[in-house]
Amino acid sequence: MTIDLQKKSLNIVLEKKQLTSVTARVGLVLDITGSMRGLYKKGTVQKTVERLLAVADRFDDDGVLDVWVYDHKFSRLTPVTERDFSGYVNREIIENDSVHKFGRNNEPPVMKDVLQKYTVEEPSSYPAFIIFINDGGCKKSIKPIIEASSDQPLFWQFVGIGSGNFDFLKKLDTMEGRYVDNANFIQIEDIDRLSDNELYDSLLNEFPKWLNEAKQKGILKEEAKPKKPKKRGIFSMLFRR
Repeated sequence: MTIDLQKKSLNIVLEKKQLTSVTARVGLVLDITGSMRGLYKKGTVQKTVERLLAVADRFDDDGVLDVWVYDHKFSRLTPVTERDFSGYVNREIIENDSVHKFGRNNEPPVMKDVLQKYTVEEPSSYPAFIIFINDGGCKKSIKPIIEASSDQPLFWQFVGIGSGNFDFLKKLDTMEGRYVDNANFIQIEDIDRLSDNELYDSLLNEFPKWLNEAKQKGILKEEAKPKKPKKRGIFSMLFRR
């Protein structure tokens, strides 16, 4: 029932933003550093996954939400769907011994793996919409990764949870040296208190603008045929061994 209500709220937002016909792959990156321990323990992260699953269910033909977690290491997890979302966080993260958790933060490695999946392993003409949840102190070394991926069919939506230090993320809109503006940041003090309508409206605020610019610049094509991405400049260097 909850998922159905969330879908209704999402549909209202999609209609308002003229996104009802958009197909996109959706990825979720979750901070699992020590300061996030309380949000995992009280179930906030599980509830957030459930709320964001509605976005994947609506945008993705398969209704799949791809998930990563990271502290100073990262894990690419089993995707979550409407069939198996119940208990996902406990099952796939908290009780999963292979997942490194509650250490310090290091964003670049997980961001590079996100790019690896969507632009190298599984290239597509469908855009990728990445929701990146962090509770503060994001490393400035993500800057060249965002710049280098600005000509790729992928949009970074950073979400700051709580009242941590988000000074760097707040400067994303003025970041220079990009082919298109491919990242946005929103801060949510208490995500549990935010209504579904408010959450989806905030999450999708900049995505329509990026879609239009990406189409104008030839990053996105109208047809949905798989294609191999062109590796250019700094971006190709990210994956050199």
